[in-house]
Amino acid sequence: MYKLIAFDAYGTLFDVYSMGQLAEELFPGHGQAFSVMWRDRQIDYTRLVTMSDPSSNGSKHYLPFWELTIRSLRYVCKRMGLTLTPEYEKRLMDQYAKLTGFEDSLTVLKAIKEKGLFTAILSNGSTDMLATVVNSNGLTPYLDKVVTVEEVRLFKTAPQAYALLLKEFPVKKEEILFVSSNAWDALAAKWYGFDVCWVNRLGHPFEEIGENPNYEVDSLTKVLEVI
Repeated sequence: MYKLIAFDAYGTLFDVYSMGQLAEELFPGHGQAFSVMWRDRQIDYTRLVTMSDPSSNGSKHYLPFWELTIRSLRYVCKRMGLTLTPEYEKRLMDQYAKLTGFEDSLTVLKAIKEKGLFTAILSNGSTDMLATVVNSNGLTPYLDKVVTVEEVRLFKTAPQAYALLLKEFPVKKEEILFVSSNAWDALAAKWYGFDVCWVNRLGHPFEEIGENPNYEVDSLTKVLEVI
């Protein structure tokens, strides 16, 4: 049924909260709260940039995801009253560049490729930062393409971001399964017209607006059962 299995990167293949251990080392007693707020502010900035100028030529406010990640880090430290030295900033960003992949990311991508299907990442991430995290987790041989929103200068959930998959692969909408652990991302992809598999690792409720995903699983491994 599907010819392309496309994955979100951050939170789906790579654990954005794996930063917590380093954050706790640098800011004792604040690691978990710090990691959550950093991620939330990062996503808030992507939405602010996109919604404030959703032009067909891209947002005039666009900044690469890497830059938004740095600025989110600085904001959170100010908000939480934490001292962010240049050394701490470098250590945290270096760690972010090489986030830990979930245990099943590699095996699932490998199994999908063995079925002869296209595989891709569709991410808000910048080209360089995605290349680094993909390579550091050994996923490169099992991905046909890593697609970034840099071309359209609009972040997900803009429809133009999801449309990039149709430009990059010779497939139709109904031949794509989009996989994300972020409910907002899964919802927007569903609205765009993709079949969606939501990886609900934490047992959270889905969004109270829009359509439910086609599939809900609790691990990436169960995506293999879907396809």
